[in-house]
Amino acid sequence: MPPQASLSAADIAVIAAYAALVVALGLWAGRNQKSGADFFLASRSATWPVVGLSLLASNISSATLIGLAGAAYAIGISVFNYEWMAAVILVFFCLFFLPFILRSQVYTMPEFLERRYSRGVRVYFSALTIFLSVVVDKATTLYGGALMVKLLAPDLPIATIVVALALASGVYTIVGGLRAVLYTEVVQAIILLGASAILAWFAFDAAGGWARVMASVDPAKLSLIRPIGDPGLPWLGLVTGVPILGFYFWCTNQFMVQRVLSARNVDHGRWGSLFAGALKLPVLFLMVLPGTAAILLYPKLDNPDLVYPTMMFDLLPAGLLGLVVAGFLAAIMSATASTFNSAATLFTMDFVRHWRPDIEGRAMVRVGRLATAGFIALACLVAPQIEKFGSLWQYLQSMLSYTAPPIVALFLGGLFWRGANARGAAWAVAVGLVLGLGLFLANSFGGLGLHFLYVAPLLLAASGAALWLGSQGAPAPDAAQVAGLMWSRAHWRAETAELAGEPWWRNYRLLSALLLAATAALVIAFW
Repeated sequence: MPPQASLSAADIAVIAAYAALVVALGLWAGRNQKSGADFFLASRSATWPVVGLSLLASNISSATLIGLAGAAYAIGISVFNYEWMAAVILVFFCLFFLPFILRSQVYTMPEFLERRYSRGVRVYFSALTIFLSVVVDKATTLYGGALMVKLLAPDLPIATIVVALALASGVYTIVGGLRAVLYTEVVQAIILLGASAILAWFAFDAAGGWARVMASVDPAKLSLIRPIGDPGLPWLGLVTGVPILGFYFWCTNQFMVQRVLSARNVDHGRWGSLFAGALKLPVLFLMVLPGTAAILLYPKLDNPDLVYPTMMFDLLPAGLLGLVVAGFLAAIMSATASTFNSAATLFTMDFVRHWRPDIEGRAMVRVGRLATAGFIALACLVAPQIEKFGSLWQYLQSMLSYTAPPIVALFLGGLFWRGANARGAAWAVAVGLVLGLGLFLANSFGGLGLHFLYVAPLLLAASGAALWLGSQGAPAPDAAQVAGLMWSRAHWRAETAELAGEPWWRNYRLLSALLLAATAALVIAFW
């Protein structure tokens, strides 16, 4: 157990004040929900700072905080490659994809696929997203958060802690929908960044300062670009697998893209996405490198997952410890609230509205609230079972590499190739599903040993080929079906003309170039 796993009265007061503030803010922000657009998309009125901060808060969970520091301690800072790649992916998203999903006025990303392909693809993608988000990802987040809280309250059962954590974020999510989630995520993102900065400062100070850490730690653990034989993140996997998983997560996953769908307009969606990409770059210094400093502080830790809690309880004084614990709770609450709301959106808009197409207004809000409550209950039931079936959840969490590539193929094919049709989409899903299941079983139980970052490009190639072959047997969609859903040179030229008179700080292409330059500079500095 980490040292001094206890809280002072000042710490408890800080945590209680944070929890009260967030719940009260969420309830206040979420009042007067009158329609589906209000409840699921915050009336499509979010400004770019809200979009950017909420994307960051949704992305960083308790598992992220523990995992980044632990991975830096065990294998090195190459884990940050997932973070900086997010900035590159979000630039691609803003340049080529975002305007079409916003102007289509869809509620969900599976709905976008239905407009481009068919109802069957929508059902598959929506059901898959709900399963992976609620049953796998957020159940694991709640369980991991409960383990941390149990360090402070060892007598409390895991199930009780899980329910308390879920209800803390669930109560305002049920009442206020996405608007409540967005308002609270802005506060949570600020607290999360501030708490991470405090812990990073104390970690480096205790380790003797920046210069000592950089001089004393094995250079291999301070390198982002690793050899092709690296077991953690080889460079070939970085350039082939990470972008595919990143595109799925940032550009197609309802859990993240719903924040962009709530943007006031295309400009705010783009600026907010680029802001989120910029916020990912300091993660190296705030959340990854403190784990590197811990190599000097605690060289004999058996479990890398103990790095983060050990630094918290060992380094921080009373009051500041409470603030950092509040930041940890912010990571749990923001991530779980986002998931519950997005899952309710998928269930209501992709399934209930299909069964009851006349449902509107407050009736739709009621369905959304009931669905949110149902998913909270499901996650609370599943999370404690991880303790009994931990190895199963490790397998399930690796499923993203096996399930995401066919979806990526559908979005990329549908965005850039008009010939992609419903028949080809069905082929892509079928081939990707069968081949993905085969590789998953061979890797997990058959001793294949293929790195998961190499699984993703293989499945993307197979699914893309199936999309092309399947589409040959049916005519291309007519122009009316794909209007506004595909990138085109004409659209690019029209936007170029519009941007000519814009000041530089409003020009998303210039901002994208600046973000890419900053990202490249950081990667080169830690090559």
